[in-house]
Amino acid sequence: MSARQVLHRVLRRRRGAAALTAPWAVWALLRATGIERGFPLVPALAFTPYAAATSVLPVAVAVRSRAWGAAAVSAAAAATLTGAVLSRARRRPTTWEPGTRRLRLATVSLRLGQADPQAVVDLVTDHRVDVLALQEVTPEATIALRTAGLGDLLPHSHVIAARDGSPPAAGGALWSRLPMLERCAVAGRFEQPTARLGVPGAPDVEVTAVHTNPPSTSPQSVARWTADLAELPAPETGVLRVLAGDFNATLDHRALRRVLALGYRDAAWAVGQALRATWTPLRSPEPRLTLDHVLVDPQLGVASVTLVPIAGSDHRAVVAELVLPQRAG
Repeated sequence: MSARQVLHRVLRRRRGAAALTAPWAVWALLRATGIERGFPLVPALAFTPYAAATSVLPVAVAVRSRAWGAAAVSAAAAATLTGAVLSRARRRPTTWEPGTRRLRLATVSLRLGQADPQAVVDLVTDHRVDVLALQEVTPEATIALRTAGLGDLLPHSHVIAARDGSPPAAGGALWSRLPMLERCAVAGRFEQPTARLGVPGAPDVEVTAVHTNPPSTSPQSVARWTADLAELPAPETGVLRVLAGDFNATLDHRALRRVLALGYRDAAWAVGQALRATWTPLRSPEPRLTLDHVLVDPQLGVASVTLVPIAGSDHRAVVAELVLPQRAG
């Protein structure tokens, strides 16, 4: 083989390594800067853990091809992606006064009302749930839940079920062991009921059952999703606020990080559980995405977060045990 042929082969390998590096480099840039906009970049960012898991591939190809520039770029991209993802597995310990009041909150997507109502009731019983936030609630599902005994366990409710003419996946509800002092709703494409709960020995807690429009189908869906996230209320002095539900967003989305930047903490992130997936298609083991969250006021502690499969739903329930501050005075 002539020297010219050798040089041509080397250059071809290096060009190939550079081309292979480009997708991961662009992905890392989007994740690091938060400049993803519109469709399909926004839904694609949900798959950042998959990009991180495969980011070693362009590094290996670049090193083997002796394409040192591509190797440096791909290594930087791999570090950016894996750093963003693995940070969610680190527990961030907090302390609180002994004997402080606990509140167990769960959020469940009913998958167009088709989730097994007995599984929901069992969740409340087994995990001693005080407050239950539901999404995709139909009138039929509401009746089935009451028949299964949910009202006996959680006697206070605020249900805004899907109606004729509502978009698919509409309907939301809150069920509570604690009395509801006020009921209202947060604006959005789907129903997002809000209730202020009276908690003995602790300040009142305001809970919203969140369900944002999925951004996965079109530019219009991304715009609705962005608007829904922007409608969520910020933490407020004198109000212990919790947002719980299907945000249709992961921690890799800038729009969700903007909500967190208002002052909230992601409960799963606080206890090192934010890498665990909450949504998986019913008929496929992949993809696995973390779309459901419990966002808490910074005054609230997080003792634990547990994910629980629910028969008939493509989402796992998120059960968060929250630690409340003592009532002043």
